[in-house]
Order: sequence, then C-alpha cells, then structure tokens
Amino acid sequence: MAEETLLTDDFLRQLINVGEVDILVGLPTHNNAKTIEPVLRAIQAGILKCFPRERVVIINADGGSQDGTPDLVTGASIDDVWRASKVYTLRTLHAISTQYARTPEPGTALRTIIAAADLLRAQTCVVVSPDSATIEPDWLQRLARPVYNDHFDMVSPVYRRQKFEGVLTRNLLYPMTRAIYGSRVREPYASEFAISGRLATDFLTNDVWNDEWGRTGAEICLTIAAIIGKYRVCQSFLGTKAQDRSASDLVAAMRRTVGALFSSLDRTFPLWSTIAASETVPTLGTQSDLALEPVKLDRERLREMFSTGVAQLEPVFRSILSPSTLSELQTIAALDINDFHYPADLWARTVFEFAASYHKSVISRDHIVQALVPLFRGRALAFLLENQDDHDENMETTVESLCGEFERLKPYLLEVWADRK
Repeated sequence: MAEETLLTDDFLRQLINVGEVDILVGLPTHNNAKTIEPVLRAIQAGILKCFPRERVVIINADGGSQDGTPDLVTGASIDDVWRASKVYTLRTLHAISTQYARTPEPGTALRTIIAAADLLRAQTCVVVSPDSATIEPDWLQRLARPVYNDHFDMVSPVYRRQKFEGVLTRNLLYPMTRAIYGSRVREPYASEFAISGRLATDFLTNDVWNDEWGRTGAEICLTIAAIIGKYRVCQSFLGTKAQDRSASDLVAAMRRTVGALFSSLDRTFPLWSTIAASETVPTLGTQSDLALEPVKLDRERLREMFSTGVAQLEPVFRSILSPSTLSELQTIAALDINDFHYPADLWARTVFEFAASYHKSVISRDHIVQALVPLFRGRALAFLLENQDDHDENMETTVESLCGEFERLKPYLLEVWADRK
C-alpha cells in the first residue's frame, strides 16, 4: 500500500481523478526549467509513438523548485507533439506535479513516485532524469517495453558515453557491485530506469528508507534490492548520455553512491558473502557506433589532488588502510605524471579496505566516504592515462580486467571485513 505520508491531500485527489494506469512516468525535479521542456516533449512523443492505447500518467515529484519547473510540467501541451507526429493517443494523458519537500532529497522524490505508482496500480514505472538533454522518444519504449510486455521487473540503461565520462561508475560502482552481488549491471546508480509494479510495491516496504543513505542514494539501493531479491533484471541500450553536470561535485556524488553501496553491505552480508562469481544480465538492443569526443580532464590537477590528499590525510588513512596499502599509495603519490600508475589490484584492495573500515565505523562513516575521494582521483588519473590512446573497445577491456580484479580479490574483502578493528 502506498505510504500516505508521502501523498498530500491535494496530490491524492489528483491521483484519484486519474484512476488506475498502465504506465507511470516519473520526473524528479529541482529547478530544471532550462532542461525540462525538451525532456517532456520526448516523453510525450514516446507515449504517442509506442503506447497510444495505454493509460499513462506523468508524475513530477518536485523538491522545492523556485524557477517554475512544476508549472512547465503541468502546463506542457501535447498538441504540438500530436501535430508533429500525426499520431493520436486514445487515452487522456495526465501530468501531475507535487512538491514533496522544500529542499531536494533524491530518495524522497523516488519514494513519492513509487508510492504513486503503487496507488495507481501501474504495471510499469519509468523514471527519467529532467537533465537528460539527449533523450529521444524511443527511450521510453526501450525502458518500458521489457517490463510492460516481457515481464521483466527492472530495466537498467546502458549508455553511449564520451570516452572519459562515467569514470566513477566504470572504476568503482560497477566493479564493486558486480563483485559483491554477482550481477553485471553496468549502471547500478542510474538516472533512467523502469521497474514493475511488483518491484515498486515490494521496494516501498524496504527498510532502506529509514537509512540516511536511502534518502540520498535510493537508486543504487533499488538496483541492489532487485538483484538480491531475484527479480528479473535486464539492461537496454538507450543511446548517448549527456554529461551529468550534477556529478561535478565529486564529494556529493560519492556520498550518494559509494555511501549507499557501503551501507548496503551490512544488511546483506549473509547473502553477498556466499557469492563467488558474477553472472551476465540480458541486454536488449544494440550499441550505437557514434564517435564521441573525449571529455578533457586536467591530468596534472588530478595528480596534485591525489598526492596532496595522501599527504594531508595520512592520519585518517592509518585508521582505514593496512600499512602495506598505505605505503604503496605513498610511493605512487611521489611519482610524476609521466610515471604515474595506480594498479587495478591495489585499487580493489583500497576500496575493500575502505568498505571494511566503514563496516567497523573506525571513524565517522561520512568521513570515510569523503577520505576515499582523493584516492579515487588517483585511480581516475590512472584510468585516463591507461586509455588515452585507446579506442572504446580497448577501454572496455580495461574495465573488464578491473572487474576481474575486484572479483578475484573478494576473499580479501571477507578477510579484512572480519579482522578490521
């Protein structure tokens, strides 16, 4: 049952007026007036093209926008899309907005959308980022169709990225989630995805909502819940993913993602501690061959931030890392840019030692996540240097090799998990 505390009286009245739906499209927003209109047009065009007979509602969960974003959502007319496509829906397309808080909380936004999907008995719930500047109408079909027609419970995206985009996902979130939970979901923290009504209802009762990380990193918690709950999970190629400007704050991004991932390990230890290998996930569609210009990164600044972090945080690292790991990092920190390297096995051991220290709460858990930031910058620099002259195929080989190291060293995580004081 949807949690009524998330649904104001006005929101409930609007939902009741809509009635039961087949597909719900959720838009979590906060001051997205500059990007929301093309996203809405793409969603509307996708509904007209792919789901003209279905009962569909767009739900906007807004975190206190001051730029008129909710008005743009509810005021968006589908007439122009009708005229352009010459396709007409046989159902009324509803668009509803609700303000769930005065400040944005990604987890609360997602919970509001899922609660609405539960109340309206939606068969499929699709969540789309309001910043998805490259979204196309077909994205809706690629996300919703496997749930709506093929009875999958979760559809995670696969994007075509610029060469050095998604470094956090490629070097930490994907390898660790794959090693820990045994599932090769490429985007465990996705901004676009679809879930079944069954998974939506079950996830509402998950105790993750009572956790601080559940309020900020609910997306990765949802992915983990789908994997460990043995729901039917697949991936779908969407297309080009524009750069996520919100990820420019690396500390905040690490809190939302790595913090939530580390937090999940305590609750799920009996399950993940028995998983010894990873399995592939069905992947639908084909990858685009479009060549994209690589993102420009300041290599020298990354090296400086890594080296400075290793030096300044040495007392903190002594409580988190083993003496041998810290010694290796200090050696690397003294290298110049031409000799710089951060081997995959050392990076895996670093992350696992951080996870074990997080488990033991050797210091403030938030400080542990923050302390990982400069070390991640060092790994990001090594990834850039390793792949600066390679094509995407070779970079994929690098990512696969890194994942292999995380899986190979998982027994080490179990060892330090038990021993770390």
